[in-house]
Amino acid sequence: MIDYAAILKANPNGVLATQDGQGVKTRVFQYLFADGKRVYFCTNSEKPVFKQLAANPHVSFCTYTADFNPVLSINGKAVFTEDGALKLRALDENPLIKHIYGSPDNPIFKIFYIDVKEIETFSIAEGPKSYKL
Repeated sequence: MIDYAAILKANPNGVLATQDGQGVKTRVFQYLFADGKRVYFCTNSEKPVFKQLAANPHVSFCTYTADFNPVLSINGKAVFTEDGALKLRALDENPLIKHIYGSPDNPIFKIFYIDVKEIETFSIAEGPKSYKL
């Protein structure tokens, strides 16, 4: 199994794909941290992505190393949580997020994780691989 958490930590910026009534929507997103099969992100409850995730939680997050070895795709369901400890961790580890939301009690500050069901990778040396969790 590939160490996807290490790849995400080294390459936190990627593209999150969601679905709405019009089709697939992609946007740049930043990975926060991982814990087992859970890969954490945050958003604002007033953004369209929040509504899209609530309506259809099936998502994919893709990132890659500078040499594209590997390209990594995390697939699963988005699950929102109001866990104050997770919100505090996100704020403590990310000064920009702390600047935006201020405190874990901010009502528009939402934490979600992808409950990872599948990891797909591609590298020049190994080609495509898929891992079911």
